[in-house]
Order: sequence, then structure tokens, then C-alpha cells
Amino acid sequence: MENSGPDLKKRRVLLAASGVLGAVAAVGAATPFFLSMLPSARARAAGAPVEVDLSKIEPGMLVRTEWRGMPVWVLHRTPEMLASLPKTDGIVADPRSEYAQQPDYCRNEDRSIQPEWFVVIAICTHLGCVPLPVLTVAELGPDWPGGFFCPCHGSKYDLAGRVFKDVPAPLNLVVPRYEFLSDTRLLIGADKQSS
Repeated sequence: MENSGPDLKKRRVLLAASGVLGAVAAVGAATPFFLSMLPSARARAAGAPVEVDLSKIEPGMLVRTEWRGMPVWVLHRTPEMLASLPKTDGIVADPRSEYAQQPDYCRNEDRSIQPEWFVVIAICTHLGCVPLPVLTVAELGPDWPGGFFCPCHGSKYDLAGRVFKDVPAPLNLVVPRYEFLSDTRLLIGADKQSS
């Protein structure tokens, strides 16, 4: 029997297969290491924008969500609610929203992009309590125009989150950055202007 020497074709196939298996093993071993360096889902969610489905929010309804660990309200204002806003100009401390408690595109009487949709961080600007939504007129007496009431120290805000005069809270409620992704989807925490 004659020895014809090594089979170079088989050797190349075995070397290529070994190289591929080695590369797959290296990627498999490195993946958990690299994934451990990424922020956790909880950390990403803490600062990530939050999407809200508007299709289920009827006029006059308020929904609560959370963004960056803070409570956020999305209020679908009715025409009657919007009509009450000019009536509170004389009793709110900052009727033209001159203090930077909202993005520039919400620096208007209704403090929103679309008047019927109001988005606000639900933290009282006095000591950080969470106010109560007291949307109807009768709940706090006949002079109450509707809005938000902080029972801790008595601060009041109208339906645009503008603080009343002569209450402990010094500023309007904060309006976060947000944008409408569609007619039924709202993104809180980001907008085209900050991207």
C-alpha cells in the first residue's frame, strides 16, 4: 500500500469547521459578559420615554402613568373644561406660564400641544406631595373651577396645572416633554425638539 500523504482537502474542511465552532463558542462565552454591561430593564425603564394609548381615554377622563419614577397624569379635557381656563386667569399666580415649568411648545393658556390633551407631572410644587384630581366644580364648593387639589397643605391648581394665588405652592405643575406619535399614541419623556 502506498502512502500518498495527507489529504489536504479533508484537512482544510476540518480546520474550517474547527474555526467556525471556535468562533461560535467565543461569541457564546462573550455574550453574557457584554450583556451584563448593559443597563437592566428596570434602569432603562426609569429614564426611558413612556407610551400612552389615548384611544381608551374618554373626554373628561384622567389616566395615571409613571415616568422616571414620577406620577404623570394624562387628562382628556372636555370643551367645558377648556372653557373654564380663561375664567381662572385672575386667580392663578402665573396665567401666561412665564416660569419654565413646561416646554416652550406648551407655553400657552392650556399648557399643551393639543388643547384637549393635558399631560402633567403630578407632584405639588410646594413639598412634593401628589395632589388629587378634583375635576368637577361641586367637589370643593361653588367657587371651585375644577382642577387639582393638594390636601397636604391646601395648594390648588386649575385644569391647566396653573397654581392659584395665595397657596403654599409657588409654581405651576411641571409639564414634561412629550409628543404625539399618532392620533391615539402619546410619548412622554421625549419629543422631536430634544432628540
